[in-house]
Amino acid sequence: MLSKKILLAYDGSEQARRALVFAAELATAAKAKIGVVSVVPVHAGRIGVDPWDDQKVHSEELLEARRQLIEVGITPQLHEPYGEVAEEIVRTATDGGYDHIVTGSRHLGLVERTLQGSVSGAVATRFPATVTIVH
Repeated sequence: MLSKKILLAYDGSEQARRALVFAAELATAAKAKIGVVSVVPVHAGRIGVDPWDDQKVHSEELLEARRQLIEVGITPQLHEPYGEVAEEIVRTATDGGYDHIVTGSRHLGLVERTLQGSVSGAVATRFPATVTIVH
């Protein structure tokens, strides 16, 4: 079954850019709608010094993704929730009626996965439909 509505999880990384290209090709082939989500992480008790925690950075990432998709003839819907990243990606997909999530993989090692968690792995585990992890 072809996807009808694809949600791209985008953080501006090289892996996310590859995921964007894949999602655009898939959306074009399937004549699917596409949305882009960039989650502003909320960490309890943590000072927001990580540049990826900044709402402005996430807004710029969404605009960058939109520009790239518009260049290939796709006008995406943009989503910028706050919260736990994997949980918000899944919630956005579920609430928005998406049937496919595309995300990149950061290729974390065991220690990094243990400390930071794997967003793509958590999304794949939690979302009840198709998830594509682009390497």
